[in-house]
Amino acid sequence: MARAGFDDDFAEFVTRWSPALLRVAFLLTSDRGEAEDLLQTALLKTSRHWDRLADREAAYAYVRRVLVTTHTSWRRRRRVHEVLIDEVPDLPVGESAGIGAGRALQALEDLPPKMRAVVVLRCYEGLTEAETAEALGCSVGSVKSQASRGLARLRVLLDQSTTTTVPTPEGAR
Repeated sequence: MARAGFDDDFAEFVTRWSPALLRVAFLLTSDRGEAEDLLQTALLKTSRHWDRLADREAAYAYVRRVLVTTHTSWRRRRRVHEVLIDEVPDLPVGESAGIGAGRALQALEDLPPKMRAVVVLRCYEGLTEAETAEALGCSVGSVKSQASRGLARLRVLLDQSTTTTVPTPEGAR
């Protein structure tokens, strides 16, 4: 009968927290399908140890850490990154006005995995430096430097994407 309690508790956790965890996974991967795979893998890993997780209040933080470590592991194994699209866009990248979510995600994707994880956990999840350090298994100083460098790099990448001009054809004046 203990197994039924596990199933109910875990199913309730998954139902309640999957949308928030999927958003974190998406910010880590920049791809909906890969984010879903990452979340599914993290939940599978968590389910194996659910009975040992005494503090159910810490389950979200536990799964979030599993997401980050699994994503880092996947990034180390996969060096080739493909983006499949259904159709070729009409406008060249960088032609639309303003900084859209696509540009922000592209800039975030250009950060190294650990720096990206720090920025996502600090800025999106709103964790403190200490909580981020605990989630990533590193020092608070490392979190501070990674966050500072990551945000500075994002500013540069986003500034570059807004100041990049698209050349106009000679006859289009």
